[in-house]
Amino acid sequence: MVCNYGGRHPQTLRPSPRCTPTAGAATNRGAYSDAFLDGDVVSDRLVVWADRLREPDRLRYTLVVEDDASVIGFGHTLFDEDPSWGALLDNLHVDHGHKRCGIGSQLLASTASAVHSRRTGLYLWVQEQNVAAQRFYEAGGGTCVGRALISPPGGVANRLNGVPHKLRYAWNP
Repeated sequence: MVCNYGGRHPQTLRPSPRCTPTAGAATNRGAYSDAFLDGDVVSDRLVVWADRLREPDRLRYTLVVEDDASVIGFGHTLFDEDPSWGALLDNLHVDHGHKRCGIGSQLLASTASAVHSRRTGLYLWVQEQNVAAQRFYEAGGGTCVGRALISPPGGVANRLNGVPHKLRYAWNP
């Protein structure tokens, strides 16, 4: 699907079984250690995403938004992740230079459509410090329904700053 966001050049939104996103370092400052974000984060994320997207999987749904040859946004969802909450929108990222152009809303709407066609709920976790994302999800119909500790990436405790929390946002089918 080719979409025009805010009068900019058209971008392509497409399902993708393979991509290697590494976005999000700026919004993770504070929750994750600077040493991790300034050093290990890219290699860590590449390993995680290479494993997640090695083979197409009917229980995963990944959307990529491209502008020319660059990935400028993506969403990654795990169907049937939780028996009570449904599908987990595990990642939704838009390149900083393309925010507030409707790309995130399109990714969220397309993800919600795919999830709701399976007659299940949709939920995600957002860092408690990421107030802008919380407002975005609330504007998209999400409701904050819980709070939990953030798990350290790769189980390595020193990759966190202190004891950061995350919030669960949910949408009903």
